Amino acid sequence: MTLRKLSLALAIALAAGLLFTNIYNSLVDARNWEANIPASIQTARDYFKTANPGTFYRIFSPANQVAGLLALILCWQAGKRVRIYCAIALVCAVGADVLTFAYFYPRNDIMSKLPIATNLDTIKTALEQWSSMNWFRSLIIAITLVCDFLAFTLVIQKAGNSK
Repeated sequence: MTLRKLSLALAIALAAGLLFTNIYNSLVDARNWEANIPASIQTARDYFKTANPGTFYRIFSPANQVAGLLALILCWQAGKRVRIYCAIALVCAVGADVLTFAYFYPRNDIMSKLPIATNLDTIKTALEQWSSMNWFRSLIIAITLVCDFLAFTLVIQKAGNSK
């Protein structure tokens, strides 16, 4: 496998992992956090004392961005469409992380640090906002994945045509 194909395969694997982990957070974690407030919030806080989803994302989100940048660099000469797909994937990967820092981290802090007894409405609002926007973040990651697949497909097709 060429470096070009390998870089795209890595970008696909990382984007797919991020997408399904993010969907898992929406389908499982968020639903548990919302299940029996305030007890469910306290349970989540107790559970996430050692590690939380951010522990995963702080490793794999930057890795996805590096893989996307590497794919863009290695695929630069593979044609305009491949280059465009790789660039869109990279922009989306970075955009998802910008959204995470700007939108999700403040809400994570509200849900995990504010005293529950005196901030229950604020915590509920932050959780509702977090839950609805996480689907939007999943869409951004899905676009990343689709663009990586499209670039990979074009690279594979070009390799097949050149034989």
